[in-house]
Amino acid sequence: MRTIGLLGGMSWESTAVYYRRINEQVRNRLGGLHSAEVLMRSVNFEAIVGMQKANEWDAAGATLSALARSLERGGAACVLICTNTMHKLADTIQSAVSVPVIHIADTTAEAVKATPARRPLLLATRYTMEQDFYLSRLREKHGLDLIIPGADDRTTVHEIIFGELCQGVIREQSRQRYLDIVARARDNGADSVILGCTEIGLLISPDMMDIPAFDSTLIHADAAVEFSMAGDNAPRKNAA
Repeated sequence: MRTIGLLGGMSWESTAVYYRRINEQVRNRLGGLHSAEVLMRSVNFEAIVGMQKANEWDAAGATLSALARSLERGGAACVLICTNTMHKLADTIQSAVSVPVIHIADTTAEAVKATPARRPLLLATRYTMEQDFYLSRLREKHGLDLIIPGADDRTTVHEIIFGELCQGVIREQSRQRYLDIVARARDNGADSVILGCTEIGLLISPDMMDIPAFDSTLIHADAAVEFSMAGDNAPRKNAA
């Protein structure tokens, strides 16, 4: 079992889901008292959000790259950026380490492509729904025909993520607003939903919807377990 490196704290609410899911999956596979080999660096999310709002992505990239290097030095065989939005910096972080950065968009897209679904609605932060780093990867690399909520719905989704979910607040009214957005997208041709922010699964789950839903947090965590338990033969990227 190889050690999984987690770049967490963005927010810690969803990082806790990563930690639980990874360990549950290892125990499910191996039984008994088995748990995962995990290293974590957890940031002060307030500082990262400040960089996002100020458009200081280079500074955020430098911060997360330094932490990724510390995970590699500590023995991590892979790195997970435990947030969809900060995959805007995935290439920067990958260039800083020689171990693979397991990309959440790739793992989620592969899960979608394993089903008949091809027109997923993307629910995420405004950065992820509106900027090209995520959309183009899913469209051009994976051939998915993404549906993005309208402007008002994007505002709703984003504000609930940062104003409630990242702060541990779960409201039934907000859950219904998300489900209404899903229903509108379904009526406009969406055949599935990507929960493309690591906190969204705290509010809605696949069993609440009548079209398939793909929780990027759980899919990403499961991919880390697959990597960890694949043995020590996986190829490593050459150091930059």
